[in-house]
Amino acid sequence: MPKISSRTANLGTENAFVVLKEVNDLVARGREIISFCIGQPDFNTPPNICEAAVKAIRDGRHGYTPSAGIPELREAVADYVSRTRGVEVNPDWVVIANGAKPFIGFTILSVTDYGKGHEVLYPNPGFPIYSTQALAHGVVPVPLHLLEGRGFSFDVDRIESLITPHTRLLILNSPHNPTGGILTRETLERIAEIVLRHDLWVYSDEVYSRMVHDGGFESIAAVSGMLDRTVICDGASKTYAMTGWRLGYAVNRELAPYFSTWMTNTTSCPNHVAQWAMVEALKGPQEETRKMMAVFRQRRDLMVKGLNEVEGVTCLLPGGAFYAWPNVTKLCSMVGVSDSEELRKRLLYDAGVAVLADIHFGARVPGEGQHIRLSYATSDENILSGIERLKDFVRTHRK
Repeated sequence: MPKISSRTANLGTENAFVVLKEVNDLVARGREIISFCIGQPDFNTPPNICEAAVKAIRDGRHGYTPSAGIPELREAVADYVSRTRGVEVNPDWVVIANGAKPFIGFTILSVTDYGKGHEVLYPNPGFPIYSTQALAHGVVPVPLHLLEGRGFSFDVDRIESLITPHTRLLILNSPHNPTGGILTRETLERIAEIVLRHDLWVYSDEVYSRMVHDGGFESIAAVSGMLDRTVICDGASKTYAMTGWRLGYAVNRELAPYFSTWMTNTTSCPNHVAQWAMVEALKGPQEETRKMMAVFRQRRDLMVKGLNEVEGVTCLLPGGAFYAWPNVTKLCSMVGVSDSEELRKRLLYDAGVAVLADIHFGARVPGEGQHIRLSYATSDENILSGIERLKDFVRTHRK
């Protein structure tokens, strides 16, 4: 047989979907599993958005669109980003894609060259696709450690020490997956000083921008001098419960034409019908979204309170998104497991609770102990039942 390329054979993945398959296999065999492993809203897409899609179908909006997206959606995004980030954005700077994820690769492809040793700084722990895309495109991924003692934010001074003549791009994610950490305005301003001093691009992953539980959202693009060098990336999935509709966008004056060309070279254009649904999402009533965000905040409080009642577990209060990132170092020792991944497996098969381990989000940060991720994008009943199963697991398996 012909050989598979090494870049494909070694391509990493998003382990939430790997664990989800384990969960589904157990459910198919009759096991009752409480799952905290997948990060998607458990709400239906609001009815007005669905109706806009139905209308688009009935109106015959079935053909190709411009690679960058329909003008109506690009205009809606420009207006939305301008209002929510406090910057002035032109529709020509906006490109729509089938989900926000493609823009990770498009940005890396647009600002680095294959095999020249160019480097990308990315948060660790972090969304695993940051590093897998860097490696696949012949770039060196350099982890920036997030520290529990700093509320899962950066040691900003450490950023500058990792920058070399090969550094091209800094990836930021706030609110953050998997920790729920938030980058404050002060931190963003300090990061901006470094970025400007070293003439770097920034990819700002803002898909959880509407999920800041206390206070308002801050984008580094709003810091003086940063708009033109920042790729603002957001989408419909989290804010409007539209994960399966697959629509995201990126905003940058210089890179937008290149992103459009990458769209032409890959998927031709975004889904036509879904784009009209997203126009309605951005321009229509926002009450359903506000209700969802309020529910996530209540669930956060319920989840964190419960986790801190489990012996051997400590959990900081996440500032955003819908993830808890508890420290389970003591719990691992108490129940006689070697690390968080062995704990994850034991919780799934012995307690019927599905979580993700810290190694699913990058190499463990030295000296930071063991962590797991739980998504609280699920019902209060599941959260309470899952916490009780964790407590029972500790009582039963304590060494």
